[in-house]
Amino acid sequence: MDIYNKNEVTRVQVGESVLPLCEFATAFQTLLIMHTSNYDNVRWLGVPVWQDVLSLWTIQETIAEIRPSLIIETGTNRGGSALFYASLCDLMGKGSVVTVDIEKMHDLSHPRIEWLIGSSLAPEILSRVAARVAGADGPVMVILDSDHSRSHVAGELESYSPFVTPGSYLLVQDGIIDALPMFAAGRPGPLPALEQFLVQHPNFEVDDARCQRFIVTHHPRGWLRRVK
Repeated sequence: MDIYNKNEVTRVQVGESVLPLCEFATAFQTLLIMHTSNYDNVRWLGVPVWQDVLSLWTIQETIAEIRPSLIIETGTNRGGSALFYASLCDLMGKGSVVTVDIEKMHDLSHPRIEWLIGSSLAPEILSRVAARVAGADGPVMVILDSDHSRSHVAGELESYSPFVTPGSYLLVQDGIIDALPMFAAGRPGPLPALEQFLVQHPNFEVDDARCQRFIVTHHPRGWLRRVK
């Protein structure tokens, strides 16, 4: 495989074919998702994470940069992602995690993690999250990874965006549902909700460099920075 324009990649040669970068990226990502069963077997410290590893690395870089006092996650699933974030907090010596899901699918515990069971949009859950935000002594970061339907993501964006501190990030995960043909059955997904949110909330902007960090991502346009 040869890559042309190494400083600004626009096309890739694979065998005798030369593909535009967007076509190559789509084909590569589709194969990678199929090969990993959509990252079903990705683990952190032996616990299923169920995350795109390239996007997960970008999350790690962002957490290290922002050094949040509190990370809020919707969509605990099997707990590996919350454990990953808490492990990073351990390494930094600061920070905690609040993670929300409608059911408990693990038997994990960690002193930096609070596990909440219920809908991410339920008033009692939002009240408990708000109390944690009020007690945070530093940046607050939000990661949305629960129900990826347009309506639910729209509700989460409205409910959780006020928790994000200026200069920090709100990550809307799995916009790939609206971009990759193999996920068409799950549409409309996060991207339409995200785009409408941006129109109505000029205090957030897309961090394109972070979104395109490794070219392929499960979270296109998903990195939203709260403008100071």
